[in-house]
Amino acid sequence: MNEPLTAGVDEAGRGPLAGPVVVAAVILDPTRPIAGLADSKALSAIRRAALDVQIREHALAFSVVEVGVIDIDRLNILQATLLGMARALAALVPAAELALIDGNRLPRDLACPARAIVDGDVTEPAISAASILAKVARDRILCDLDTRHPGYGFARHKGYPTPEHFAALERLGPCAAHRRSFAPVQRSLFAG
Repeated sequence: MNEPLTAGVDEAGRGPLAGPVVVAAVILDPTRPIAGLADSKALSAIRRAALDVQIREHALAFSVVEVGVIDIDRLNILQATLLGMARALAALVPAAELALIDGNRLPRDLACPARAIVDGDVTEPAISAASILAKVARDRILCDLDTRHPGYGFARHKGYPTPEHFAALERLGPCAAHRRSFAPVQRSLFAG
């Protein structure tokens, strides 16, 4: 019996104060293995970029979706992430027959059976691949936001809550890329 077409699903950007959450789904090709797959956070930016190219070239299918700050603020970050996971899986061609999702929660109404795997980005190559695609795509988005919203340092901290980012929020207030439902951004709205 053939193995089911299995997609790995992971996100990048749940914790930042700005920018979208990006979710990727990847079905790896068992006949074209990719060496060096690992959790994106354990890889250098150069290594992630190289693996991003290989994954896109060798995977049977992949999709990358972003859920923007308006939806994050409307739904909350968890629900926005779960929505992104469902959208990323639905966009795969061919469709996945099984989904392995990093974390401890599953989206509702998936088109295929799924399993949540805590630390799956470390143990499951398809989830590792998804984590790499999501992180590379999100980093590119934040570099673009850095040029559109100068002064915040998005290209350096990628929207995460760093001292530099807090100082920019205090100095400039939030921009359109900020998640207004996040407490540090809310505080900066009322600080002035």
